[in-house]
Amino acid sequence: MKIALLLLLLPLAAQATPCPDWPTSRADSELAALSQQIAEWDDAYHNHGRSLVADEIYDQARDRLQSWHRCFPTARMALADPLAGSSGTITHPVLQTGLRKLSDAAVAKWINSRDDLWIQPKVDGVAVTLVYRDGVLQQAISRGDGRLGQDWTARVLQLSAIPARLQEPLDAVLQGELYWRLDGHVQGRDGGVGARGKVAGLMARQALDEQQASAIGLFVWDWPDGPANMPERLQALQRLGFDDSLHYTQPLRDAKDARRWRQRWFDEPQPFASDGVVLRQGTRPPGERWQAEAPHWAVAWKYPAGQALAVVQAVDFSIGRTGRITPILRLQPVDLDERRISRVALGSLQTWEKLDIRPGDQVAIRLAGLTIPRLEQVIWRSQERAAVHAPDPSRYHAMSCWRLSGECQQQFQARLNWLAGKQGLNLPGVGPGTWSTLLAGQKLDGLLDWLALDSEHLQQLPGIGPRRASQLQQAFAQAQQRSLQQWLQALGAPPGFQLDAEDDWTTLVARSHAEWMQQPGVSQNSAERLLAFFSHPEVQRLGAQLQEAGTVAFLPQENSPRG
Repeated sequence: MKIALLLLLLPLAAQATPCPDWPTSRADSELAALSQQIAEWDDAYHNHGRSLVADEIYDQARDRLQSWHRCFPTARMALADPLAGSSGTITHPVLQTGLRKLSDAAVAKWINSRDDLWIQPKVDGVAVTLVYRDGVLQQAISRGDGRLGQDWTARVLQLSAIPARLQEPLDAVLQGELYWRLDGHVQGRDGGVGARGKVAGLMARQALDEQQASAIGLFVWDWPDGPANMPERLQALQRLGFDDSLHYTQPLRDAKDARRWRQRWFDEPQPFASDGVVLRQGTRPPGERWQAEAPHWAVAWKYPAGQALAVVQAVDFSIGRTGRITPILRLQPVDLDERRISRVALGSLQTWEKLDIRPGDQVAIRLAGLTIPRLEQVIWRSQERAAVHAPDPSRYHAMSCWRLSGECQQQFQARLNWLAGKQGLNLPGVGPGTWSTLLAGQKLDGLLDWLALDSEHLQQLPGIGPRRASQLQQAFAQAQQRSLQQWLQALGAPPGFQLDAEDDWTTLVARSHAEWMQQPGVSQNSAERLLAFFSHPEVQRLGAQLQEAGTVAFLPQENSPRG
């Protein structure tokens, strides 16, 4: 599946999720619902060839369910076998083992305690067993549950990557991965691109056309009854026509060597998608001793997840300067690309209303541009729908919240932040922390009340001593000298508005709709917005307050230095 992040040398740490604070009855309900959801994903993937959720999200959801079972050991719902119902009826001559997934620290320990080690890409496809007798392909078996699989022989015989007859008349059982061929695929750049799901979907069909059959490749990752020595085994596979095995199986000296190959295969073009690397010992037990479980002689070291499964703890709403309401999901912290993510914005109130995300829901998130958390999809909904009270959008707009009140605190502070910022008055040393201090000290009720604060008032506030008070007073004094254009931008005049040389405050507030329409470049909609802004009682009150304070840009022309 998709991985959109640059490879880290340290893999993504397992997300430690605290136990939910649920009574037994709710625990039973929640575990049963998530178990059912995972069972539906399993059925769609293994029996119908459809991948309904990214592999990494599936793995995390299953881990989450296991952790819940540890939290609630008396829950009635048993943890389902992911391959239940998909095993088929054909017995594998050598059982398919599966792999344990290790962390960075565990990988180093595993490597240091073994010798005769090799590394391969963990090709992102679907597993298959090929059975040859006298060099002729007799059976192709899907992985199923590792013991029993489905008969894929008819479909596999259509694949050009798999020889119907080997170049030597021998008996062989091969285990490998059917993969979707990709041209110049860079895992760190392109991610999984749904390659595994494409192969699974095609193998669920009764027949393939020529183009589909040629688009599937094979990587043989083991030959249980082949030569005991790895180099001999790889050379023999190449003679039989399986070149990928030799090319993509490399000897390992130490953990540093493993990291180097892992990084290389992540960064350089490959003909397939991969989701990590596999570390193997060259020697292993005879095939008849293999079990349908993770062996001790091979492990997986996966790439960092491009998506994380996060539990929603709360839904907050941020109200901006123009009254735009942005829902913010507060999450149980998860890690992505060495970043701890605890919040993700949804973009609009309408988006949240459509998705109906509530506390307890689980969502998939990824990083957009490697920096900004973004909601990918809702994965699973909590069975108990918590109430969420959203702000009334009719109360907030471009002309609301010029004064502080209980409902207006967010928009009012956003106006202050804009006013002092680079897009407004650009006041040195004045930022959100400054306004938070003044608001906490109850020094502001209106947008411009700070103009009247002297050093004595400022020093009454925590954290503001004589030096800081002097700095603030100097910044506030600079505001008095800012141009009218800067002040209008700071107060929130419609974007794109530019003053003419003869415009002053008195002219602007007196201008009618018809007069606005006569101004160069002003459309009907712009004229309506400009009239609404300059005729608004609160805006006119602020203008009068600035005139009273002696702000240069608001003085009548005859009293202004430019007059």
